[in-house]
Amino acid sequence: MTAPHRPPRPSARHRRPDGRPRWGLRMAASVSLLLLAAGGIGHAMVTGVQDGIARVDAFKGLGDRPDNSGGDGMDFLVVGTDGRDKLSREEKRRYHLGGEPCHCTDTIMLVHLSADRNRASVVSLPRDSYALTPPHTDTTTGQKHHGHPVKLNAAYAEGGPGLTIRTVERMTGVHIDHYLEVDFTSFMKTVDAVGGVDICTTRPLKDSYTGLDLPPGRSRLDGGRALQYVRSRHLDSASDLGRMQRQQRFFAALMHKITSSGALLNPVQFKHITDALLESVRADKGFGADEMVDLGQALRGFNPSSSEFASVPVSDIDFQVPNVGSTVMWNEAKAKKLFQALREDRPLAVRRPGRQRATAVDVPPGTIRVQVDNGAGRMGLGRTVDKALRATGFDTTGTPGNAPTRVRRTVISYDPRWNRSVRSLSAALPGAALRQVPGQGELLRVTVGKDFKAVHKVRSDDPTQPSGSGDFGTLTGDEAACP
Repeated sequence: MTAPHRPPRPSARHRRPDGRPRWGLRMAASVSLLLLAAGGIGHAMVTGVQDGIARVDAFKGLGDRPDNSGGDGMDFLVVGTDGRDKLSREEKRRYHLGGEPCHCTDTIMLVHLSADRNRASVVSLPRDSYALTPPHTDTTTGQKHHGHPVKLNAAYAEGGPGLTIRTVERMTGVHIDHYLEVDFTSFMKTVDAVGGVDICTTRPLKDSYTGLDLPPGRSRLDGGRALQYVRSRHLDSASDLGRMQRQQRFFAALMHKITSSGALLNPVQFKHITDALLESVRADKGFGADEMVDLGQALRGFNPSSSEFASVPVSDIDFQVPNVGSTVMWNEAKAKKLFQALREDRPLAVRRPGRQRATAVDVPPGTIRVQVDNGAGRMGLGRTVDKALRATGFDTTGTPGNAPTRVRRTVISYDPRWNRSVRSLSAALPGAALRQVPGQGELLRVTVGKDFKAVHKVRSDDPTQPSGSGDFGTLTGDEAACP
């Protein structure tokens, strides 16, 4: 039975005025491939590659910028537009790419590379974030504007890369060193060039707007299905925020693929990949071959756990602004801490030696009520298990009891109507026996047996629920990628 966990339907505000869904672009493939390829091939090859990158004078005339003397890391602003002009009519039909592009930044990410080049922090900025632009001149009409409220993605339409950089720097206090811009025209070809990407999900993912239809478990996505996956926003009530989390998981899976395959050390494969991705990359004039090689060589040792992913904490996803509409308001206090960590070159995730990888579960542990009883005869074990289950997110009663008899094997008793909830709890207690008790209700009961060893960490696979560690719900790449 699934009724107790059915999410609300997305609201009408998540569609364009004509009813079509608002697309997003995933440019992470191009960024990571360029840098990793740079480290694998070297300066001579990269010089030829960087000559094919379109250039934009993104920092021309920028003044009153944040101080960049705090940390020694490097910060990229990576934006994606919704260009699709090089896709065939059949590809547009098959992957639901009808309509005209809006020529706005549907995806906005800050990517921070630590000074020691051992960590990459990726922070997604909601496209509908409430923003105040600085004074500027409209690149289309030439009209001069005072600073005014907008949705963050509108800054590009009004003032191009320069206004986008100024607006983001003003909102975050982060000094941006380089600018990268990609559209999704070559996204499918790039994914195909690396042989596809594996994505794992605990529940079916189906979106009639994009055509996405994935079963639970592991799926190998080719370019077309990958594009559907990263664009989908009508899967749950999280809409754009949920889509950002799926984009981050895709980025993590891609990083795993390209760092473990060795394909980028092969010049023929390298050329095949770069030919696909260079169709859509624009970069600032200062991001040249020397910078690509230095970064690429530093990142050669990267693995999934070297990357971490967070979204800006928000306080209101429907903040109404006159003449602008519904916007996403950031949580000012938490956002300030997040961007201060970037400026000071500090990690966002809580990292502990020997940290256990969390198992993704369908039903969020915070929605599951659990009573723990000690059936092992070991004093204090019930309280230990109750505390450990609560630490990984379960709503325990906090009042463990003693079972009437001792048991050898740990048992989870549950009402069959809550068969999805029990799967989440059993992931935290591997090897526990499951016992159906019709009429028990929503409370799940754990009788701890003599075989108990430890509670396994779990996290929600539902983007409407908090997951990850630290103040920002940060996921590391090894947590986000398939096990």
